[in-house]
Amino acid sequence: MAFARVAAVTGANKGIGEQHGAFLSVTLRSGLILDQGLAIVRNLALDYSSSSFNNGPFLIYLTARDSGRGQEAVKTLQDDARLKKAKALGDDGGLVTIKYHGLDISKPHSIKAFASFLQKEHPEGIDMVVNNAGIALNGFDNDVVKETLQCNYYGTLTATRSLLPLIRDGGRLVNVSSMSGHLNSKYSDAIRNAFASSKTTDDITKLMEAFAAAVKDGNEKEKGWPSAAYAVSKSGITGMTRAIAHQNKAEGGKVLINSCCPGFVVTDMTKGRGAKTVDEGARTPVLLALGNIDGTTGEFWQHEKVIQW
Repeated sequence: MAFARVAAVTGANKGIGEQHGAFLSVTLRSGLILDQGLAIVRNLALDYSSSSFNNGPFLIYLTARDSGRGQEAVKTLQDDARLKKAKALGDDGGLVTIKYHGLDISKPHSIKAFASFLQKEHPEGIDMVVNNAGIALNGFDNDVVKETLQCNYYGTLTATRSLLPLIRDGGRLVNVSSMSGHLNSKYSDAIRNAFASSKTTDDITKLMEAFAAAVKDGNEKEKGWPSAAYAVSKSGITGMTRAIAHQNKAEGGKVLINSCCPGFVVTDMTKGRGAKTVDEGARTPVLLALGNIDGTTGEFWQHEKVIQW
């Protein structure tokens, strides 16, 4: 079958990723339909037919590090009651096909292999990428910081750089960040200003390196950083996304690139303490991937609107 639209969503097996659809690549990490990644895939599939992107069949790549979990996630979505009722999937007469593909966003060679696969399979380009993959580890020490930054910041940066060139004009790239990365009082004035005034990905990467070095030396608090690996990694994602969006626009690129916070969602990552369902959490990422956002790029979104970082 020839597909008119293609999307990629990472991190769809845990967190918001599992409920988006279209020609989409989803990286699954673990979990079933109660994770926000699957919710993103599902809602992409549900919303595609009524979106301005609809001009024919839509393929979503659901990706995961673990083949068994990835295949199980695809099966879960194929049997999903809401998708069946809407007749969204191809087996039920709809436009959407969901396929599994292996991807570990914490490993650069895996991202490169996935990008090469997409380029070979879809030389005409893809239409959407939602980078939802990420980890939130317990505890705080040098190892936790290194692992968290490698996956959340460096992995998302590498995925963004590798997949953005594959997106056709008019397409979308969405990086899922978090309000935990908001530039509030957890940072010193100097660090907050460094984030706010950053212009390039190098500026943001230097901040991530400074945080990691301070943690290694055991003096991150004295240097104005919080003892919070996840929060700092998400500040990095928001800043990096803004920098890439501005660079892309300055170079004449026509892809809309934004970051967002899905909200405090009930998932394994929040230990079930969230205030939103996974479908509610998927609304903003899906809006940025499929909806009318009036050409907005380089912004940070929450509750389906632009907010101050």
